[in-house]
Amino acid sequence: MSSVTQLIRYGVAFTDTWRQATDSSDLHLTPQRKPSWLETPWGGHYHGGNLFLDRPFPVRLTGTKYACGRGGCGACTVMVSKHDPVSRKIRHFSVTACLVPICSLYGAAVTTVEGVGSIKTRLHPVQERIAKSHGTQCGFCTPGMVMSMYTLLRNHPQPSEEQLMEALGGNLCRCTGYRPILESGRTFCAESSGCQQKGRGKCCLDQGENAASSLGGESDVSPGFCPLPERICTELFAKDEFQPLDPTQELIFPPELLRMAENPEKRTLTFHGERVTWISPGTLKDLLELKVKHPDAPLILGNTSLGPAKKSQGHFHPVLLSPARISELSMVSTTSEGLTIGAGCSLAQVKDILAGRVSELPEEKTQTYRALLKHLKRLAGQQIRNMASLGGHIMSRHCYSDLNPVLAVGNTALNLMSKEGTRQIPLDRDFLAGLASADLKPEEILESVYIPHSQRWEFVSAFRQAQCQQNALADVTAGMRVLFQEGTDTIEDLSLAYGGVGDATISAQKSCQQLLGRHWNEPMLDEACRLLLDEVSLPGGAPGGSVEFKRTLVVSFFFKFYLEVLQELKKPDRFLSALEDFPATVPQGVQRYQSVDSHQALQDPVGRPIMHLSGLKHATGEAIFCDDIPTVDKELFMALVTSTRAHAKIISVDLSKALELPGVVDVITAEDIPGTNGAEDDRLLAVDKVLCVGQIVCAVVAETEAQAKRAVEETKIAYEDLEPVIFTIEDAIKHSSFLCPEKKLEQGNVEKAFEEVDQIVEGEVHVGGQEHFYMETQRVLVIPKTEDKELDIYVSTQDPAHVQKTVSSTLDIPINRITCHVKRVGGGFVHLGLKSVGFMNSGRIRALDIECFINGGCTLDDSELVTEFLILKMENAYKIHNLRFRGRACMTNLPSNTAFRGFGFPQGTLVTESCITAVAAKCGPSVREKNMYKTVDKTIYKQAFNPEPLIRCWNELAEFNKKNYWRKRGLAVVPMKFSVGFAATSFHQAAALVHIYTDGSVLVTHGGNELGQGIHTKMLQVASRELKVPTSHMHICETSTATVPNTIATAASIGSDVNGRAVQNACQILLKRLEPIIKKNPEGTWEDWVKAAFEQRISLSATGYFRGYEAFMDWEKGEGDPFPYYVYGAASSEVEVDCLTGAHKVKKIRTDIVMDACCSLNPAIDIGQIEGSFTQGMGLYTTEEELKYSPEGVLYSRGPDDYKIPTITDVPEEFNVSLLPSSQTPLTIYSSKGLGESGMFLGSSVFFAIADAVATARRERDIAEDFTVRSPATPERVRMACADRFTEMVRDSRLFS
Repeated sequence: MSSVTQLIRYGVAFTDTWRQATDSSDLHLTPQRKPSWLETPWGGHYHGGNLFLDRPFPVRLTGTKYACGRGGCGACTVMVSKHDPVSRKIRHFSVTACLVPICSLYGAAVTTVEGVGSIKTRLHPVQERIAKSHGTQCGFCTPGMVMSMYTLLRNHPQPSEEQLMEALGGNLCRCTGYRPILESGRTFCAESSGCQQKGRGKCCLDQGENAASSLGGESDVSPGFCPLPERICTELFAKDEFQPLDPTQELIFPPELLRMAENPEKRTLTFHGERVTWISPGTLKDLLELKVKHPDAPLILGNTSLGPAKKSQGHFHPVLLSPARISELSMVSTTSEGLTIGAGCSLAQVKDILAGRVSELPEEKTQTYRALLKHLKRLAGQQIRNMASLGGHIMSRHCYSDLNPVLAVGNTALNLMSKEGTRQIPLDRDFLAGLASADLKPEEILESVYIPHSQRWEFVSAFRQAQCQQNALADVTAGMRVLFQEGTDTIEDLSLAYGGVGDATISAQKSCQQLLGRHWNEPMLDEACRLLLDEVSLPGGAPGGSVEFKRTLVVSFFFKFYLEVLQELKKPDRFLSALEDFPATVPQGVQRYQSVDSHQALQDPVGRPIMHLSGLKHATGEAIFCDDIPTVDKELFMALVTSTRAHAKIISVDLSKALELPGVVDVITAEDIPGTNGAEDDRLLAVDKVLCVGQIVCAVVAETEAQAKRAVEETKIAYEDLEPVIFTIEDAIKHSSFLCPEKKLEQGNVEKAFEEVDQIVEGEVHVGGQEHFYMETQRVLVIPKTEDKELDIYVSTQDPAHVQKTVSSTLDIPINRITCHVKRVGGGFVHLGLKSVGFMNSGRIRALDIECFINGGCTLDDSELVTEFLILKMENAYKIHNLRFRGRACMTNLPSNTAFRGFGFPQGTLVTESCITAVAAKCGPSVREKNMYKTVDKTIYKQAFNPEPLIRCWNELAEFNKKNYWRKRGLAVVPMKFSVGFAATSFHQAAALVHIYTDGSVLVTHGGNELGQGIHTKMLQVASRELKVPTSHMHICETSTATVPNTIATAASIGSDVNGRAVQNACQILLKRLEPIIKKNPEGTWEDWVKAAFEQRISLSATGYFRGYEAFMDWEKGEGDPFPYYVYGAASSEVEVDCLTGAHKVKKIRTDIVMDACCSLNPAIDIGQIEGSFTQGMGLYTTEEELKYSPEGVLYSRGPDDYKIPTITDVPEEFNVSLLPSSQTPLTIYSSKGLGESGMFLGSSVFFAIADAVATARRERDIAEDFTVRSPATPERVRMACADRFTEMVRDSRLFS
């Protein structure tokens, strides 16, 4: 029994059992805040074929995080280990726990992040390296990253870089930009394509002081210290400190489970939930009998199709059949004619099986296998490939299927089985269309899949285009096969199938028939494209939209196939470069920063790349987020009832059925609020009418979360629709629907300047709204105390004081009775700009007039502030004498938008840069430099500043780019002037409270919130320097309104700056009190001095305070000093665009960033902030397609399936970040600068590089250069902007159809 308890304690669970299920959702291994109840067979007994358990073990494993709930983000990744009955080996594979039915884990061992290592016992090398490599920021995604890498190492102790990229392809991170995560993983790889000398502490870029570039040399000591003046360091961590990986020390597969696997249980196991029955037969015979008994019951293996459908669409099945224990469905057999794969094999296993056959057979026999492998590398993420079965993928028949088109053209056959016998059917167009005559009968199952070998003179290819390279559903997929008459280029057989262009996979049979006997040449290509466009037609309202794009891909893919076959036939063609693919490779790069002064004390951590304070806890899952807090006594759950109408009058709210449900305690409405129900124009709970879909009407309180959610479904609200219903900026302008007055800044004489210029360019710039996509789900825990109406609130927020005030107002309780606690936090606007720019032929811009509109939703929220910041920051780095900026926030019937990183800056400056780019297209690339600020000057709002650091950043980047080889790809360089802080003095104040205890330990508290940006780490660095005490003596517990009251939101990149000043002030007060004691006993220790101070009744507690920077803005006069200081930077990016598909990569190429950080408090954290914000910006401008709403105002973009943030394969292949050396500012603490938001805009360098590549393509095709690539530059927009004969074919076919 002790071994079982020990294994459970370390996160390895005997899951040949189940948790008591109260709802269909409880049949899943769902990470949750409540205790995870895992049982063992010693606490249960068999009875009548059912397994019942009565001795649960509470393990409270909260390291596994619940985020998207649909298997798309990887935050809940765990490792499952099973005994493979075929190979008789233990198989370890990563899965997303949110989709794994716990009943499916019979005979399996589950390892969570707690089972890998702990700060309390021993760290695993994976955990140590990801933390010390600075691969964590907020830390919410880190346990999932750790588990993906850990599983990889269990299977491959020295993985290749390709295996590392594959393993992490299903894990999303919103903070780091992925580079440091990959850097930590690469330390385990057998080979590296990076610098081979850096492992020895040297870099090949740094061969001595004379050889160093203007941006760098190398530290030959520890990170953060270089002995020569103004030397540049390139090491953020010391690899030689890492403990080695010893595979012999890993946990073994539980012997009890091994014995079970060797003597498998044949009895059918049945698991009963409240609404769902899970039946797991032990033999194939039992399965076939159950299929007769339950013909409508689906077979479920990986749950990657049924699971998301249940959660997002409410699909429900009362009986589920699990064939997971039936070994016959996982068998693989080979013949001289082909390969038969069991339908129960996972897609990851299929990939390995196909790779094995490809390595063994002649190339001519493996054409279909190679095509399938191409898709299997990019289909979903590794976790989903480990879970999804081949049979499930085929039988789901998704219209966007990657494999079905290839299997269809490859003459695949399906082996079916029932109680009556076996039969074989082709996987053809009729089967994929679901025709009854070509489908399975209700009592049949798919046993295996037969894929024949290809033959000589037969060629098979696969194509897909998705919004991202990996872990994204395809827009269009294709499988194509051609067979030639031997020794000729005459088509004997042709088969083309497409996914994503209809309700099912479509086979272009008519087109193929008409092309038989044709030669493989240009006339055949033209005829094939015409035939395909006629046959594969999409109506205007086709599912998923993007009709022209998809039709273009239909012919573009065939053109690629045409070229591939020409290459195989050894026929030359000038377009063969179109076949080059974008491989997924681990990014390289150098991070440069200035070393600390050689005289700086070794224990002084300021300026050194110190690991994030919670880094190790992030990696072990021991960092507690709001959702991880254990259950409190009598805890209740609240679920919100929201509006289903965009603009309507509430006629009635019927709560009767909801209140009758078991466990429901109450339903809270606006009438129950004792205090203020929000503001007049922003109600907490709707009264009389609703202004958008999703507005809160009431809230259900119940004993469990499941009960509360079910009661929400039973709450009935009757509406009467109101007019107008406004969703777009255009509609808002039409109806004059605005949230606040226009904001305007103007200088010079704009009208006169436009009359005198040589040229004028006008146009529109659209920027899509950006989803925050925070990894941590929003939770709050409120604990009422037993007296005086006191409340403890545990919440994930940037502004606990605002939460405190809001709760006080709502409940009519004094603020002093409410305490908000923030331990840590894990984790847009649609924008339209109308531009008019006037310039001389020399490229000098004389006039610029920009009018901006943002979609602010139905209430004001932060929209007015964002509009102000957008206008204030829009000039960016350019001195233009005649300027006019205007901004309006539109009121629409959409949920209110709040601010994202950058607070309007990334959106507004994109409009400005678009103007500069338009001028540069006519006057040459020097336009940016020609129009930049050069000397001490004043902004449009009359604030003086010195652009010298901006010019230095630009020149440093120019030196880099002189050495770049131009390969006719897209290249862009953008400068940046980012204003830091709020436009109000009172928002810059900060306070801190520092205690010194009699043992010498120090407790630091301050008003900033840990959002992943490392503010707590930096505050301890400040306290350590001021008190001259090592950080090991110090601790930060949390941010609490009880210790530091009246705090300001942690935002505007100012948090570390102002709170650092407050901590500094408190520490200086304390040190001043200790000075007489230190003078009296200079040889004493810190502990001696503290003890003496206590005995002499000297207070060892001090409040620090910083009054803040002066800041103001007078909008009537259009002038002020709204910002304390500026951050300057520049970025260059080179991209490559596939003009046939619109795919683009910052691969095989590079991004270089130079940022003016002055004297960084912590280079590792600051570089991480730059990389992370750049990657977020790159997502905003390229992959994160604007939020989509239905015609009724329902948000479609609800998760990683619909909204694509950058993945690990989107990181620039060469990613260099340099902090500008020898930069100073006397204003801030230790001459540092806040860098949290500024790097976001630099991601636009990728957008403008894409636009440059598109412009190059259009010039080569003699197409007018005046065009606009809308942001984000998705593959669809890029492909359609790269106009060519195929897009013309599509447009012509539309005109004449």
